[in-house]
This record gives sequence, C-alpha cells and structure tokens, in this order.
Amino acid sequence: MLGSARDGGGQLGLMNEATLERAIADDLVPADATGPQSGGRPLPSEPSSPPARSLGTVDRSNVTHGLPLGELSPFQRWFRHWFSRTVSAVLMKSWFRITIVGRERFLAEPALYVFNHLSWMDPLVMLATFPSQPRLHFYGPKEVDLRKGIRNRFMWWTTIPVPFSPYKDDLLTSVRRAQAVFDSGASLAISPEGRIHVHEGDLLPFEEGAAYLALRAGVPIVPVAITGTSWAHFRGRVTIRIGEPIPTGARPTRRAVRRYTALAWHRLHAMVADDRDLPVPGRIERWYTDLINDWGPGGRAAATELRGPHPADVPIPDEEG
Repeated sequence: MLGSARDGGGQLGLMNEATLERAIADDLVPADATGPQSGGRPLPSEPSSPPARSLGTVDRSNVTHGLPLGELSPFQRWFRHWFSRTVSAVLMKSWFRITIVGRERFLAEPALYVFNHLSWMDPLVMLATFPSQPRLHFYGPKEVDLRKGIRNRFMWWTTIPVPFSPYKDDLLTSVRRAQAVFDSGASLAISPEGRIHVHEGDLLPFEEGAAYLALRAGVPIVPVAITGTSWAHFRGRVTIRIGEPIPTGARPTRRAVRRYTALAWHRLHAMVADDRDLPVPGRIERWYTDLINDWGPGGRAAATELRGPHPADVPIPDEEG
C-alpha cells in the first residue's frame, strides 16, 4: 500500500541529519540566529530551539486543513480511513496469523510509533491491527507525486500517508503535515531505519527525523517490534509487540534529537534482539515476497548484506544540562 523505494531508500525513509538541518532551519530558529553554517544557511543552535508544543492547547477543529486532502469533510476522511483499515484487515488477517503483545500500551492520545521495517506489508499489518482511535497515519512514502499512477492515487485517496519527495525539496511541508496529524488528535507511524531489510532480530541505524517530529510535537515515542514479515509465509505467525512509551518534552535541539534517536533505537533493538530469521518458504511464497517488496539496487541479495550496528556502537548522549 505504501509506495515505492526505487532509490533503495525504503518507502518510509526519513531525512538524515544534514538534510534535516538544512530543510528545517527556518522552522527551528529566528532568521537572525547565528550558528554553524551549511551551504551558507544558518543551522539551528541548541539554546534557540523552541520548546515542545503542548497538544492540549491546540484547537483540533481548525487543523485538518493542514492534513493531506484537508478539504475533505469529516465523514469523507472517516470513511476513507475505515475503508483502508478494512481492506488491510481482510488481506493481512487472511494471509497471516497475527498476534498483538502489549495491547495495553496503545495510547489514547497522539503518539509517534517507531517500528522495525522488514517488508512493505508492515504498514498494512499495523493498519489492520492498531485501534481505530486515534487514527493512524504513516510518514511516507517517498514519492515525487502521489497523484500520478494508480497505486499512488489510491494511497493519496486514503489520506493515511504523509508523503515527501525523494528529492527532499518539500521536507518543511511534510514536517508541518506531520504536526497537523498530531494536532488533529491522530498518531503517526514511522520506520526510522529508512528502508526495508531482511534480517529478523536486526535493526539498522535510525535516521533522526522521527525523534525530531516527536520532540517538536511533544508526543511520546512508542517502539513497535514486528516479527514474521520478512517472508510472506502463508498462515505464518506475525507478532507485533508494543513497547513502553518513551516520554518526550525536551526542546527539539540537535542534542535532544540525537539522544531520543539513540534511546528509541536501543529500546527497539532490545525488543527484536532475540528474533531469528525465518526459514525460506516455498517457491510461491518467495515469489510473493519479492513481488510485494522493491529491494532497491542489488535486489534482495544486496538487502541481505545490510546489518545494523552493535548496541555498544550506538551511544546515548547525556541530557542537556
């Protein structure tokens, strides 16, 4: 459901640190702020970054215009989200046996759910099993224009994705759309790994956009560990484990973004560390797995070579004093 990875970056890929700073500098600091330079533009300095926003002060009746297809009526938006959830549930629950662990950790208020990314089926599995409220949106896919092509137009029609351009020329718009998701009372799901990989129990490095969005909005980060989607085993067991929320509240400074990125990585890595690669399925299931997933340059063989870091190589910065 969620888009193309023709550049090998993954359908839900996020901006890296340098791109993040260039694209959102004006969103973080006043125009006359000084700081390190990148391409001649001022970057956000830690003391001048704004505090996290309080969602309790937001008038949610006036924020839907900032969402994709914000001109839709409340009923149209509800119906399209319900339809997407229903289709996802029929497809995924027919193919897999899905178990939710930690259901009590689903939050009733807006949150940012970060998940490990083993397949394009991950968002469909989540959409099929997460509570209907708060509504769930996904940051992605990475597409030039979701209004071109049948699959892209359908995704745009659902109102669920918060897309961004692979050229990274619309990041400020996508960041503000993500904020509108939270302000509307909904939740956002992101894969901070930025691409799919094939190894259960492994976790690629996190890009920093997810932590920035959570800190900017003042919403908790909830880790979500997905097991069993690396191969499309028919009636295979898929387990979704919901982790303990990581409260935010710090200002979205560069140090805070790095700290919460590392905290989320370690929390999710601990949740998947005991998972093991699935047995290779039969020919039809292998064909279906590769049909669903666009592995990017080098295909599945190249994706197999990807490995995440050891926890000792992911330091957690100290809190700001």
